Amino acid sequence: IFLVSFLLFQQPLAEFIQYPDKPQYIIWFAFIVAFDVLVAIPFARLRLEGKAIQFASIKIINILINIGLNVFFLWLCPYLIRNGIATEFLQKIYHPDIGIGYVFIANLVASAITFIILLPSYFKQTLQFDFSLWKKMFRYAAPLLLVGIAAMINEVIDRILLKFLLSGTDEYIDSQIGIYGACYKLSILMTLFTQAYRMAVEPFFFSASKQRDAKTQYAQLMHYFVAFSGLIFIGVTFFIDIFKYFIQNESYWTGLDVVPILLMANLFLGIYFNLSVWYKLTDKTEYAAIISIFGAVITLVLNFALIPLIGFYGSAWATLFVYFSMCMMSYFWGRKHYRVPYHLMKMVGVLGLSLLLFLVDFYVLQIMQYNVKYVLKVLFLLVYVGVVGFLFFGGSIVLGKD
Repeated sequence: IFLVSFLLFQQPLAEFIQYPDKPQYIIWFAFIVAFDVLVAIPFARLRLEGKAIQFASIKIINILINIGLNVFFLWLCPYLIRNGIATEFLQKIYHPDIGIGYVFIANLVASAITFIILLPSYFKQTLQFDFSLWKKMFRYAAPLLLVGIAAMINEVIDRILLKFLLSGTDEYIDSQIGIYGACYKLSILMTLFTQAYRMAVEPFFFSASKQRDAKTQYAQLMHYFVAFSGLIFIGVTFFIDIFKYFIQNESYWTGLDVVPILLMANLFLGIYFNLSVWYKLTDKTEYAAIISIFGAVITLVLNFALIPLIGFYGSAWATLFVYFSMCMMSYFWGRKHYRVPYHLMKMVGVLGLSLLLFLVDFYVLQIMQYNVKYVLKVLFLLVYVGVVGFLFFGGSIVLGKD
């Protein structure tokens, strides 16, 4: 139904996102999403069974194919043709006018191959329909469908709204979107850590729920997450003048000040994932829907309000505010329905320390000589590690003071 709908309405959808001459993009996107959905359950089974090596291997294959095809189409093919050494076969399969579309083609091929690898798992099951089980699953999962939609709004709507709400020439608007997108990618270390952590921790939430000290373990995981996330935050912000070289277009460096905002936003998103344990274990997923819808609405309101005033910085601040607000809502509701003994003051202290060190770096260290400031940066990192070690690892990290 999803695929047919997108195939039928590819042109209106392309016009809606202001790419009327690229309806093929809609088709590619639809198939990418479809393949990714079809592998979701096989991947979930691998996680549930603890087959981390097999899970990671297939994910890595997907990444290598994606990167390999990007390199092939966006660098190797133009290089060979430019130097007159392309074969006749290469000239048949490569069309320069597709351009950035090869990024989507690479993603599509990688998703399709991943589906083929996992396809045998479908034939290992006896297909039968259990209506009572379906009702239970539907009650649990239906609100999470809204969560997924709201999460996508929070994740990508800012780049879409920038195209509509920024004022200026098309070239200026495209450059601003390019700067924001490039700088957004520098927060990828926090995103990667959060996603990897989430993949590992969600099965643990359920497997540990029957243990007597389950809540203590959940609190410990939260403390560890906050500790390492804070380290990533100050690590990237301290050495942003090194990480910026991942952005090859130097004109995009003008937006680097947005990176700390996005890093902190993704840190709070990770905290929210940790806090989600209460509604998942108590089957109160309707609360997750309420929180996520609230976040999506605030995302839209703040982007409409702030983008005309401060450009893509408005999108970044909106993202931070929304994820922080979602954390607060989940935390206080969780205290009522499934109280986990997080040590709130210690977590606030660690986050406050990471922000303080960032501000010292931003306003003080940047004006110092190159060698001196890097020595101080390393010392500050050691201070952070020492303080976190004392607070979270030096003794009992869960004191029951939620």
